[in-house]
Amino acid sequence: MEVLLTGAALGAEVRGLDLTRELTGTELAAVTAALVEHKVLFFRDQPLGPADHHRFASYFGPLQRHPAFPHVDDYPELTILESDRARPSKIDKWHCDMTYLECPPLGSVLRATVIPDKGGDTMWMNLEAAWQALPLDLQQRLAQMQAEHSFAHGYRESLAEPGGRDRLARAVADNPPVLHPVMRRHPVSKRPCLFVNSLFTTRLLGMEERESEQLLARLYAHIEKPEFRYRFSWEVDSIAFWDNRATQHKPVQDWWPARRCHQRITIEGDRPV
Repeated sequence: MEVLLTGAALGAEVRGLDLTRELTGTELAAVTAALVEHKVLFFRDQPLGPADHHRFASYFGPLQRHPAFPHVDDYPELTILESDRARPSKIDKWHCDMTYLECPPLGSVLRATVIPDKGGDTMWMNLEAAWQALPLDLQQRLAQMQAEHSFAHGYRESLAEPGGRDRLARAVADNPPVLHPVMRRHPVSKRPCLFVNSLFTTRLLGMEERESEQLLARLYAHIEKPEFRYRFSWEVDSIAFWDNRATQHKPVQDWWPARRCHQRITIEGDRPV
């Protein structure tokens, strides 16, 4: 197994590992350590079947089901993320996945199955680096704060569609708003991360609405600085495995009207520290 750094603020490509077979304990330990250190791992030429995809993700913890997306037959945890002219992607903001949960995911394993001829890249961003680059006085202030995260806020466009509220009524009821610390320490590395995102975070507690909006806008603008990013170009059977506790991501919305399809499994996480 060889780990090649991207040279950016995060990310590494892993070579010499066949994910269609079972991993040894030594290989699994190496992947786990590389994920914590580099935050997103990329694998090329990995023609995983659903059982392979499921097995690899299962090494890292229990698997989740997503309430808003379809799934592969017989694999309810294997979500299908597909978009084309008739089904444009609605998520175009930087975000951590599913922070509306009390215990947001550890991470996700995403495989490309259909790639447009042009465009369709995904960007990831380093939340540890974003935190470290904040002024010390702002770090001290934020370290004492909590933020609210909301499923309904993140899926407001889907809820506004005809029939959307009926289709997602159970998900909305099952996922009321939750609170998370604005500074979250990674449960393994113990390094601090800036844990707010423009998709699911609604407000900062203990502040007037206007003040909360202004500070969140400042943090979002800070997070989006190019020095914290890496942009990955997909190929069919490419894999991205990211640490949701220390990164945000977003697709680059430039492939319309072509079809783009990925399959994703999300791994359950732990309560923020």
